[in-house]
Amino acid sequence: MARVLHKVKTMINFRIILFIPLFIGLNTGLLLAQGQPKPKMAIITLTNPSFEDVPRSGMKGGSPPSGWYDCGGITETSPDIQPGFFGVVKPASNGSSYLGLVVRDNETYESVAQRLSQPLLAGKCYEWTVDLCRSEEYTSKTTTSGDKELSFSSAVQVRIWGGNGFCDRAELLYTTPYVVNTRWQNYYFNLKPKKANYTFIIIEAFFKTPMLFPYNGNVLVDNCSTIKQIDCADKKDEPVAVKTPPKRVDTTAKKVTTTTTTVTKAPPPPPKVEPVVIKNITEVDPAKLKKGDVLQIQNLYFDANQTDIKLECETTLLDVYNFLTKNPKVVVEVAGHTNNLPSDSYANKLSTNRAQSVAEWLVKKGIPDNRVQYKGYGKTMPIAPNTTDVGKKKNQRVEIRILSVNG
Repeated sequence: MARVLHKVKTMINFRIILFIPLFIGLNTGLLLAQGQPKPKMAIITLTNPSFEDVPRSGMKGGSPPSGWYDCGGITETSPDIQPGFFGVVKPASNGSSYLGLVVRDNETYESVAQRLSQPLLAGKCYEWTVDLCRSEEYTSKTTTSGDKELSFSSAVQVRIWGGNGFCDRAELLYTTPYVVNTRWQNYYFNLKPKKANYTFIIIEAFFKTPMLFPYNGNVLVDNCSTIKQIDCADKKDEPVAVKTPPKRVDTTAKKVTTTTTTVTKAPPPPPKVEPVVIKNITEVDPAKLKKGDVLQIQNLYFDANQTDIKLECETTLLDVYNFLTKNPKVVVEVAGHTNNLPSDSYANKLSTNRAQSVAEWLVKKGIPDNRVQYKGYGKTMPIAPNTTDVGKKKNQRVEIRILSVNG
């Protein structure tokens, strides 16, 4: 009897031993099928991200907002904590105060920095949003202007640097377009350090040097978000600016139930406008201009796949600037176009960026931003066949479209 019991027990133990690896294997297979959990993404916080402090001028004795470090030169004034100084009265985007940064005609820039709660890691991707705008008025004396007050109302760019010290500009991580908007907009930054890990970040106002003419400008900064690590595969396309939130919808309104299917027709295409072809915009008779007129601008071109204004094209843009200056009620759209070589998405992006470059040049020169809009039409509006090199070159163009002649 004892032998029989021992044999039965041995068989049971043997079957358990065989079952355990089978059970483990089944569970491992289930885990693999379900996928491994994604690694935890870092969230980097900032001290005083909305620049809350007592508003004060950055003139002698000034200091940056609490939590931030002044990275300007020792002979230059500190950034301003606005509003309330130099004619800046714009309400804050968030909280009660914000940062005012300027660039000066002596080719110096204001900037602030701080240590991050954890480092930006090389090869990793991060997203960050910051509210930016430009003040229409920003008037101040300088160390060289004597008693004369100068205007700092021109548009500037914002550069983001990574480093391992308060003012260590080790790697340029992001540069915005010129901030021409005079209402707060939420700008989206993609950051990806390549050279090293960085424990400090710098926010810097910037204007390209060497300056061809004296340039004073400003940018207002507010409402920095946390810096969030993202999967580089999920990296978003970089919009120029995230538009301000849409108007709130009244969710208390009663829902209307209906069985009628409403078909929304696509808006009709804009009417074809016969362009007014000119070689010199100063030859246009403003009295004969009307809404919808298109002025084709000659001698304005870009290098392949580039959006920077070429130096030799500035004479043409000066003609546009002089035309708009002499006709202060005219509102225009800078329209960008390409030929049919690029893909649709690339053509739309390239034409938009080129139109934006022209619009920003005019605004920086002094044309109010509410008189200069821009739009890219990609390859949707050719004026010549794309079957020849000559036709393709004609389609690769920038035009001035008249939106209003009465302001």
